[in-house]
Amino acid sequence: MKESLDSELLVESLHSTRFGKIYSYLSANPYFGAGAGLAGLGVCLSIARKLVVISNTLFRRRFLISLQISNEDPAYPWLLDYINRNSARRTRQISVHTSISQAESGRTVTNFTYLPGHGMHYFTYNYRWIQVERQREKQVIQKGNYRAPFETVTLTTLGIDVRFLTNLLDKAISEALQHVETGLVVYRAVGPEWRRFGAPMRKRPLTSVVLDNGVANSILKDFQEFCSSSKWYTERGIPYRRGYLFYGPPGSGKSSFIAALASYFGYSVCMLSLSERTLDDDRLNHLLNSPPPCSVVVLEDVDAAFGSRDDPIQSSKTYEGLTRVTFSGLLNAIDGVASADERILFMTTNHVDRLDPALIRPGRIDVKQYFGCCTEAMFSEMFKHFYGNIVTEDMAVKFREAAVALNMEISPAQVQGYLLLRKKDPQASINDIATITHYK
Repeated sequence: MKESLDSELLVESLHSTRFGKIYSYLSANPYFGAGAGLAGLGVCLSIARKLVVISNTLFRRRFLISLQISNEDPAYPWLLDYINRNSARRTRQISVHTSISQAESGRTVTNFTYLPGHGMHYFTYNYRWIQVERQREKQVIQKGNYRAPFETVTLTTLGIDVRFLTNLLDKAISEALQHVETGLVVYRAVGPEWRRFGAPMRKRPLTSVVLDNGVANSILKDFQEFCSSSKWYTERGIPYRRGYLFYGPPGSGKSSFIAALASYFGYSVCMLSLSERTLDDDRLNHLLNSPPPCSVVVLEDVDAAFGSRDDPIQSSKTYEGLTRVTFSGLLNAIDGVASADERILFMTTNHVDRLDPALIRPGRIDVKQYFGCCTEAMFSEMFKHFYGNIVTEDMAVKFREAAVALNMEISPAQVQGYLLLRKKDPQASINDIATITHYK
């Protein structure tokens, strides 16, 4: 009772002071009361919002794990390809990358690659949902002398151990490398990057490409020695590069042997046409010096883009309008100051005499190999390869003698086309040999 009385006396004394009068006035003012309420509400909402942000941050730090990779990383296309295979049936947003190749005849081949589009996607890995966010930034990255949009892919999922996502990345990489081990992966140039062209091809055995005696073993030995000599090149300050020129008539097995050689050593193949209309010096330089790991670069029919500078038929004015790649740009891309180490380059041509000597001099081209028409030994070997154990050595000799008796140049491609139509009848192959001229 006494305490209550003391409190009332204290309040009355406060009201009697100047501060008490001001407090009473403001409390009785309805505008001040409303403003104080709004201010209090605003403060509460601000505090609540900060609590939500803090809670969300703490939740993400404690219960979410994430992994981000950019298109500057070599594993970026492998991860995208893995996501594409595992989320293709769930995602409704896809992006399309088109690669176009054109033969000398004018025939155009188009291939489409479908990837998750920019935005959010979801897929499962080891029974756990994963959020995928693919973003394209306004900034660009410099790839050699070529600019490309900067992209990132961020994987997010519930968990506390980031090894779950690193294991996923390891699996994506291992599957990509497994394709190389179980099949021949072919790359085509798309913008400033190498992109896989279709599904991996079946690996071609070296024995399926029949060449003249000693040719295959000579190239095989040189290739194998180069692949095992990285330290030797480094210690002597020599650029770790190797260039091969395969020349000869059409159908002699140049491209087929490159595919078989790459398959044998577990390499992928990067195909590039110098006659491509969108190719310029900067893009060529970047592509030649940034191939995917464990790959060889192939420039097919290089004579179609560049000839000899002394040949008036193949003068610079003739082919300058066909491509934006200059001859000096090609030379610099092959062995210029900015040329990368650890590169294996193949060139093929049907007309070696049309090539400028500067293009195929030592240092740019280290091994020159002629691929010719079938010899007597090649006729026998191709016949035995097609029919295996169902034919005798005597039948192979008869086929060889019949083919040689025609006294004409016959390419391995002609023999293959001829034998394919008689793959179950070796005797017919011997009897009908005169019709092989129809398979040019």
